[in-house]
Amino acid sequence: MNALPTVIGAVLPVFCIAGAGFVMRKVQWLTEEADNSLLKVTVNLLMPCLILDKVANNEAVRHGSTVLLAPLVGFITIALGMGIALAAARLISLPSPAAARTFALCVGIYNYGYVPMPLAESLYDRETVGVLFVHNVGVDAALWTLGLMLLKRDRIGNGWSKVLNPPVIAIFLALLINFSGLHARLWPFLLTTARMLGQCAIPVGLILIGATIADHAAEFHSAQAWGTVALSCFLRLGLLPILFLLIARALPCSVELKRVIVLQAAMPSAVFPIVMARHYQGDTSTALHVVVGTSVFGFVTMPLWIRFGARFVGI
Repeated sequence: MNALPTVIGAVLPVFCIAGAGFVMRKVQWLTEEADNSLLKVTVNLLMPCLILDKVANNEAVRHGSTVLLAPLVGFITIALGMGIALAAARLISLPSPAAARTFALCVGIYNYGYVPMPLAESLYDRETVGVLFVHNVGVDAALWTLGLMLLKRDRIGNGWSKVLNPPVIAIFLALLINFSGLHARLWPFLLTTARMLGQCAIPVGLILIGATIADHAAEFHSAQAWGTVALSCFLRLGLLPILFLLIARALPCSVELKRVIVLQAAMPSAVFPIVMARHYQGDTSTALHVVVGTSVFGFVTMPLWIRFGARFVGI
């Protein structure tokens, strides 16, 4: 791992692109009406193309142990985060049980897409990016089973259908191509097309994150809001990174998976649980406080955790 300035140099473009989304929302170049279309294009087209580009013909995900262990790590780390956050939620005066469950969901779901992906490529290599995508299958599974059960207080099986979304389908297709060697038989223009489209996925996603933060940055006006932010930052940016790094150090796995765990340890909360809270009768205000709070303070802690984590784990 390179020195801290190199880590900061890899993190800054991510923040700058999200900042561009923030500014574009404020000056109304990017309207809220456009968000849904951009999100659909990103999830259904751009992200699957990025996955095909990074996972097909990837040596790191030809090992069966990594393909099986990476999603398991994703699922377990999400479950660990949600369980600890749910237990800690009673330490602050949240307005309702729904707010406590929303707090647990948002603290437990780290940003596993638009922020760690460019960092994995900048700091490491495409092999690590491929392992990150496979790891995220387990994160998606936890999000749509444990996360949905937490919000709806419903049975765990009701969210499995949502796990089979276009990015996850693209991961399985790319793994099939990778294991079978079909990548060598595909027409080159198909791989070039996937690469060109995939290069758009991360910038568009980061712009949408910046726009979302801009929409809700002014909502921190109460003691309860700052109490929620303080506890969520302590858990998401303080306690959970330590536990994740201990897992990465102890786990007998590939160096690429260790890198993925280090990156995820440093991540703030994901943005998508805000949408889930709105749709499944969670507490949207609590979701906003957790996500925006950890995202803002994560700008400072992220490079520090990545640098320390790499040295601690020995990668």
